[in-house]
Amino acid sequence: MKTFVYIDHFKGEVQPASWEAIGLAKSFGTAVALVFGTGTDEVTKAAFEYGADEVIVVDDAALEDYRAEPYASTLSALASSSTPDLILFPTTARTRELAAMSAVDLSTGVLTDASKFEMNGEQLVATRPIYEGKVLEKTVCSGKPVMATIPARAFPKPERVAGKTGTLTKGEANPQGADALTTVQGYSASESAVNIGDAAVIVSGGRGVSNNPSLGLDEAATAQKGFEMLGELATLLGGAVGASRAAVDGGYITYAHQVGQTGKVVAPDLYIACGISGAIQHLVGMRNSKVIVAINKDADAPVFSQARYGVVGDLFAIVPALTEAMRKKMGK
Repeated sequence: MKTFVYIDHFKGEVQPASWEAIGLAKSFGTAVALVFGTGTDEVTKAAFEYGADEVIVVDDAALEDYRAEPYASTLSALASSSTPDLILFPTTARTRELAAMSAVDLSTGVLTDASKFEMNGEQLVATRPIYEGKVLEKTVCSGKPVMATIPARAFPKPERVAGKTGTLTKGEANPQGADALTTVQGYSASESAVNIGDAAVIVSGGRGVSNNPSLGLDEAATAQKGFEMLGELATLLGGAVGASRAAVDGGYITYAHQVGQTGKVVAPDLYIACGISGAIQHLVGMRNSKVIVAINKDADAPVFSQARYGVVGDLFAIVPALTEAMRKKMGK
């Protein structure tokens, strides 16, 4: 099976799920990476080192900035001429748009957020979540090529082999798409350092992080102390700090940290939920974590239904004790 893998990057910074998609493509047969943009030598080099058999590079000024029209028309033209069996995308805001527009051009469909694939004869069957993650369905794409997006950390990331090379092919931007009416006026900085989607460990806080009368502080100051405490544990474990929507809406922490249906969907090796009751919108965002630990005063909190380990008690007593125990265990 010949698979195109779209490498999603911003100014050379690649979404790690792109490499996971290459590993998945290799399990089916031949992996052909697609790299669009300008000055993409390092991205191309990395694509080979993560296992791509071939890299098609479209280095064109029309693709310097991501714009849906030229990217979709270029991808569609390449797919039409090379006829891959499957096109994989890491799930991001850009690729949701790109995959959908390309599918229209190619008269096919998109299997979104697929977490598993299997062959049924000649047909590729994908497993994906529906109904806010409450149900997993098996589905197929009747069109060709099959197109699919995969969430971060759903598949193993291949080992990077320094110096590995393969077939390098130069592609061309589609002139029709290059004449798109949209233009990019500029960029504004955001919390680029926060990337909970790729974290192997996440320590998350909810509304309970603001509730500790013994500190004698107001809600906002208590929440600040609470998240500093969670941050200490997260740093010790080499992880990131997450949050529920309630914590974000309360102004305790910024949106970049939000886990859930309206935030980031994550799948770390370890997820520690502190003071999070477990609204369904939050559970959807973290239920695919390999190990879930819940800390909450309320023994009936819904989050315990998803946790492998649950601790009923005050997070302001439990988290520092856990941090100290881990520090001793790790010799730090």
